[in-house]
Amino acid sequence: MKLIALIASVCFWLPTFGSSDEPRYNVLFIIADDLTDTALSCYGNQVCQTPHIDAVAQQGMRFTRTYCQGTYCGPSRASFMSGYYPHALKMLGYKSPRPMIGDRAMWAEHFRNHDYFTARVSKIFHMGVPGGIEAGTDGADDPRCWTERYNSQGPEWKAAGRGWRLEGNPDGKLPVKGGNTFVVVEAEGDDLVHSDGRTAEKACELIKAHKDEPFFIGVGFVRPHVPFVAPKKYYAPFEYEKMVLPPKVPGDWDDIPKAGINYKTSKNMKMDLAKQRKAVGGYYASVAYMDAQVGKVMRALEESGVADRTIVIFTSDHGYHLGEHDFWAKVSLHDESARVPLIIKVPGKPAGVCHSMTELIDLYPTVSSLCRLPVSQRLQGKDISPMLDDPSHSVRTAAFSVAPMQKGFLLRSDDWAYIQYGEDGKQGAELFDMKNDPSQITNLVDDPEYREVARSFKTAVSEKLKSVRDNDLGLSYQAER
Repeated sequence: MKLIALIASVCFWLPTFGSSDEPRYNVLFIIADDLTDTALSCYGNQVCQTPHIDAVAQQGMRFTRTYCQGTYCGPSRASFMSGYYPHALKMLGYKSPRPMIGDRAMWAEHFRNHDYFTARVSKIFHMGVPGGIEAGTDGADDPRCWTERYNSQGPEWKAAGRGWRLEGNPDGKLPVKGGNTFVVVEAEGDDLVHSDGRTAEKACELIKAHKDEPFFIGVGFVRPHVPFVAPKKYYAPFEYEKMVLPPKVPGDWDDIPKAGINYKTSKNMKMDLAKQRKAVGGYYASVAYMDAQVGKVMRALEESGVADRTIVIFTSDHGYHLGEHDFWAKVSLHDESARVPLIIKVPGKPAGVCHSMTELIDLYPTVSSLCRLPVSQRLQGKDISPMLDDPSHSVRTAAFSVAPMQKGFLLRSDDWAYIQYGEDGKQGAELFDMKNDPSQITNLVDDPEYREVARSFKTAVSEKLKSVRDNDLGLSYQAER
């Protein structure tokens, strides 16, 4: 029996080590909060310029079809940090996934277990914004992941400056207020007054202090999450009245199931066109501020002398609507909300653009493989490292994402986006031809011509959910080491 147990322990891991004298890569993981790829100039935005993120993209692989596994912070972050889909974890809210995974190693913990210095600066697991940032608390963080961890307190909506409350304020008479609401503040003071400036400063310190040992440093910026607060200099390029809104399509909601109407819309937020333009300007200013902080961290990496042995990852926890379909914020399973930016820069690998389907859950096994750490068979993501040499390489035919708030499920293939509400689909569904209708305007799910396409996707959702839940959460920690 001892021999069987030993064999099981060894076979549980797929070793990916190279020769022992090869240097170990560091990992610099940078994640923004509520960032849509449509707001980045390296993804085609002509108004919001993000030169520092663009510089990372120019040196790395920029992925154009990466999807989160949950379209709001809690389930998304729990998923990519644990290596499990939200429904495998039964983690559909804002708590830590630790109670479900027991002693299994989270992503950063896996590196810590293999003698890496690991540090978290601000939001990696879920952390309430703005409340947790105002209080400087840990949120749903997992302390086992980190050698050291730091919170970046900031004033958020209370920052001194000129501010507006956009949501639920049709006559404009209500004052700025806190909470998860649309507020714009053109803040007084410099970058270090606010959370993301402090996050960048601490990340720079950690890179310089630990350059002589292998490190995994997670840098969690909280912008552009509401409230849209940034030093006023970042607002200068974005004159509110000149912000262009997405087209308003008459009857756009007529063929969308009730469950598919997003939780925040221009209508229920009572935002007129002027407030909508101000929301876009505030969002872009917040992105520009966050981008400047990315630049500081990247400069520190270069100055430390270890950039040539450091993997850099830039991404977001999910996307964000900026008025498409008159939707705002996250939760929706349309592309603007479910798709995320992803850039992976690996020393010695060519720069490029990859259009293959990928998921955030793929980061854990991929980065472990690149760093020659063992890759657990239990992980539900896939190793996409071959795409860094060959962008045409493919590991999946469709990406899977969920919106627990709506009981929604997305399967996104090259040609189609299928969205289903309820596991039985009885709350409705959406089917979009992404080749001919990339803006997802015409729902084809009830069109007789596409009945078989919709039926095959509905079957595929059931099969995917079954495979996700069948993953064994009872494996022992000893076997995993």
